[in-house]
Amino acid sequence: MTEDAGQGSGRRPVLVASAGRVPPARLGVAVVADLVAAIVTGTLEPGEVLPPEGELSQQFGVSRTVIRESVKRIEEKGLVVVAQGRGTTVNPASAWNVLDPVVLSAMVDHDDSLGVLDELSIVRGSLEASMARAAAEQQTPERTAALRAAFEETRRRIDDFEAYNQADADFHYLIMEQSENRLAANITRILFARARESARFIGTPGPAAMDVTLDEHEAVLEAIVRGDADGAAQAMRDHIAKAWARRRPPNPRTGA
Repeated sequence: MTEDAGQGSGRRPVLVASAGRVPPARLGVAVVADLVAAIVTGTLEPGEVLPPEGELSQQFGVSRTVIRESVKRIEEKGLVVVAQGRGTTVNPASAWNVLDPVVLSAMVDHDDSLGVLDELSIVRGSLEASMARAAAEQQTPERTAALRAAFEETRRRIDDFEAYNQADADFHYLIMEQSENRLAANITRILFARARESARFIGTPGPAAMDVTLDEHEAVLEAIVRGDADGAAQAMRDHIAKAWARRRPPNPRTGA
């Protein structure tokens, strides 16, 4: 989507839709994705009223029914509010459901400054630290054996980047499971799973970086199995922050 150059003079933004390039059965999905992207990128700004149904129908090349259903979907995601007589108004970012897969994907995909990925790592670090703490407080011989097995799997996969990445994720997921904090685990899984789809988040760490990550995992593991709740939380928080710092590409705007 692109913004019409005349928007500042009161003209409506022109949305360059991709809907006409997808199969009819997925038109609604494409329209929703385009509208979400327009809002996330600021092409449609908070407080702005969406063009009327007929105008959107022409721009996207779809029926009014598809537009109506698509607007309903983005309203459910918290991106807009529909009021009779006032039209459909774009909500501020504070109202968005950022855990919605479409919204989160758009935020990550259009994260030119890497600010969203930075925030994601901070939130993830906080949540996973709390879950590492809980896992340390609830260790049993069976849980310890499972955790050690998951760690050893990452060690075995150190020479296979793709397999190592999956083993790395599985190690984190097991700690989440052992924490028994279902809400924190669910939120973290959503954030982590979407972040892992981003090449900028995964990066291209070399063998040295992977060895460092393995050492950090071992520190988390040992703190958990000895029941050191504070140590486990700190080790996990440090690991996530340092791992992102190692992988983080330069800011394309500042080079930093």
